[in-house]
Amino acid sequence: MNRLAANYPEPARPPPTERTVTTVPPAPSAQSTGRLAPSPGVAAPSPGAASAAASAAGAFPGPAARGVKNVVVLASGAGTLLQALLDDPDPKPYRIAAVGSDRATCVALDRAAAAGVPTFSCRIADHPGREAWNRSLAVKTGSFNTDLVVLAGFMKLVGPVFLAAFPDRVVNAHPSLLPAFPGMHAPADALAHGVKLTGCTVFLVDGGVDAGPIVAQRAVPVHDDDDAQALHERIKVAERTLLVEVVAALTRASYTVTGRKVSVG
Repeated sequence: MNRLAANYPEPARPPPTERTVTTVPPAPSAQSTGRLAPSPGVAAPSPGAASAAASAAGAFPGPAARGVKNVVVLASGAGTLLQALLDDPDPKPYRIAAVGSDRATCVALDRAAAAGVPTFSCRIADHPGREAWNRSLAVKTGSFNTDLVVLAGFMKLVGPVFLAAFPDRVVNAHPSLLPAFPGMHAPADALAHGVKLTGCTVFLVDGGVDAGPIVAQRAVPVHDDDDAQALHERIKVAERTLLVEVVAALTRASYTVTGRKVSVG
């Protein structure tokens, strides 16, 4: 036995914290409504067109008045993950209440508009800093009585202010079997490492880069003749199906997060 190990044993680790999450939020509060108190020197943003549209339509009642959960999708690009959610047939335990973007225009917003779903934009350039942008994004996202937030190809990292408004209720999809190959180039990294199996992961966002507790994963074989684009396209097919399944599961029942383990139902 190593003498140092004998003299200095590893300290006991505390048990993981367990918390149960329901996609029906508690009584209205600053977090659940998205109306956040301003930080010093940062004015609270107006909900803007998003909340105005919601109020005018009367389409987003509070949790006590409904069974179907409100999902807000944030996207930056082509919106193929969003389209999979829009195409998920009824009956289902959720509806896409709104789609937001960090861009003024993108195909994802066009897809939402074509489906009759309210949209909003929240650009970093329109805010004095990253914290102000996070606060504004949280307000706009929360103005739809939001039960679950889905980052579907959203190309900005959300910060602690945003995540605090939706604790354990922000999910993201990634084209690898995390924790392997986090970051922007996962399919290419998988090929470079010569793996025979990769896939996709849906996880709860925790502030790290592709680092949150894993909800579900699906494997995708790597072919000998794959390049990064071909592999990524096959992963995307699995990713769309998996995301739809996870969103349905998380809005159908409560789930428990114990340390890094997520248990649904």
